[in-house]
Amino acid sequence: MSMKRAGRRRSSVWDCFEQVGNLVRCMKCDATLKYCGGATSSMINHMNRYHPSNTPLDEDEKPVICNVQCLEEESTSNTDIMQVAIMSPSMNTTSTPPERDYGERKRLKRSSVWDVFIRVDDEVHCTMCDTKLKYRSSTTSMMYHIKNKHPDTIPNDGVSLATHAEVTELISRMIEKDMLPISMVNGDGFRELLAFTVHNYKMPSTGDITRIIEGHFHDKMEELVVQLGKVEKVALTADFWTALPVQRYITVSCSFITDDWQGRSAVLQTHRLSSEGHTTTDSITERLLSTVQAWGIAGKVTACVHNNAQNILSAQACARVTWDYATCFTTTLQLAVSDGLSEDLVRIIIAAGKLVRHFNHNLLASEALEQKQVQMCLPQHKLIQSSKTRWDTICDMFERLLEQRWAIKAVLSDRTITNRHQAQTLEIEDDCWQVIENFTPVLATLKWATTVISAETEFSISNIYPITFSLIQTHLVPKENDVEQVSEFKLKVQKSLRNHMEVDSNDLASKPALIASMLDPRHKHLSFLTPTGRLAAKVKLHELVSKLDVITTTVGTKDEQQETLITPDISQVAMPSQVRSDTKNTMVLLLGDNYSSSYATDSEAQVDYYLRDIAPPLDINPLDWWKGQERGSG
Repeated sequence: MSMKRAGRRRSSVWDCFEQVGNLVRCMKCDATLKYCGGATSSMINHMNRYHPSNTPLDEDEKPVICNVQCLEEESTSNTDIMQVAIMSPSMNTTSTPPERDYGERKRLKRSSVWDVFIRVDDEVHCTMCDTKLKYRSSTTSMMYHIKNKHPDTIPNDGVSLATHAEVTELISRMIEKDMLPISMVNGDGFRELLAFTVHNYKMPSTGDITRIIEGHFHDKMEELVVQLGKVEKVALTADFWTALPVQRYITVSCSFITDDWQGRSAVLQTHRLSSEGHTTTDSITERLLSTVQAWGIAGKVTACVHNNAQNILSAQACARVTWDYATCFTTTLQLAVSDGLSEDLVRIIIAAGKLVRHFNHNLLASEALEQKQVQMCLPQHKLIQSSKTRWDTICDMFERLLEQRWAIKAVLSDRTITNRHQAQTLEIEDDCWQVIENFTPVLATLKWATTVISAETEFSISNIYPITFSLIQTHLVPKENDVEQVSEFKLKVQKSLRNHMEVDSNDLASKPALIASMLDPRHKHLSFLTPTGRLAAKVKLHELVSKLDVITTTVGTKDEQQETLITPDISQVAMPSQVRSDTKNTMVLLLGDNYSSSYATDSEAQVDYYLRDIAPPLDINPLDWWKGQERGSG
């Protein structure tokens, strides 16, 4: 073999390369390659890829045949055609039709791993580190080697270099995040997809995926236990829910602030309750206490927020626990809206829902509405059906009906589409349209409040009382142009909020939500309270701070001037769709542009620098603000 090579003419590739020890250097671009056993394949491959116009063309050299051997695994049905076409480039092949030339060339594209590897018999040798791998017509092992040993030279083939273990891990996380059934790994289509995208991938069983997901769960639980051991205070959330068949459950979650001022929430446990008629305060308290004990947070819980409309968790249970109870604000707001709906309003809501169902289920009416929308240059929107379980969808339904009012009336008046009996049954009277028009902005304001409190990125508890007082003092105050039904609704909701939120209580300063408002730099001025209320809240704050032994101050006495929070009446300004996605703008609309600057200036408010300083704007994150103050004080 060596004698035969010695007799061969020196390859013209050496016109472009020079040997430097065990390396060869490209004289075109100074690239260096490993030089193994006298083979010039890596140099020719380099020239083909980076300097095609200068690639040596020696008739007695056969790099193209080497290319055939080094191509990625192809189907056996095309192997002979490939070899003939490549070994005889000058022949006029007819095996591949002209219209398929581009697709075939693209499919038979040579893998760029051969810029790093050369083939020697049934092995491939890495030209960068002399590693030898078995070659079985697949480039997968070479791709893995390059990824792990030479990541800076990963070929850009568009081929995923993920290992089989990594793919299995990603499948498990996909099932977790998207809440998919584990049995999906047995699906024929899913297996076909993985077989096509990952070479020789062995699909894991449902048992394997279950064990991986359980491992993730235990890892997260261990991490949560460690974090809970470090924090000093924790807030609980008790969510009551029902599943079919009618069975009640309670899910207990916790929220806390980490050392780096990040809010964190996690589900602790879900308990199955007895039937609704037998659920008692004592039984629920037992489950809460057992959860707290199991997670080692006894003595750390400051409050428990719950969504129980019957308020089964109340002051009766306080004798057995060390924390306060607070009703979920969105649940409270839902109760207040329900309290405010009169028979007249309910009748209008039912009539509107019947009209929407007609257009959503009658194909002829739906198509006619679309045509009228085009003719009248109205937005081509479908009507929205309200849901019995979500009062805020009433606002969406009314808003869309007002937008499409004249197109709807045009369809109902067209006897080729709607007969007289249907029209009389579905048509909404003009005075009812006036109620809808007057009522929708009020619902929109209440919906904005729900949006702010429900936003996942918001530090919501500190917003509860500022929003509550803003609704009571501004947005739910009847105006001269309000129709009777809307004025009545505002007064009823206002009264319900006062009762449920205990805004007139002498113990308001001790409520966790109000204390949170004082500790939120955006709301610390408490301008929504009376002077007496502000003073009581500040005294409470000093009491809490003194218990922590952080600062010791005394509260002086001085008459406070009554200050009224001035917020704009936005009920007639904009519809919710204009600010639905912007929680920060919604806060400004609810509380007013001048909210941050309307703070008390009396001497009692000057208890420390925190209370003296001007409140930051409403669009800041209070946790980020406190984190910045911690750095500043350090």
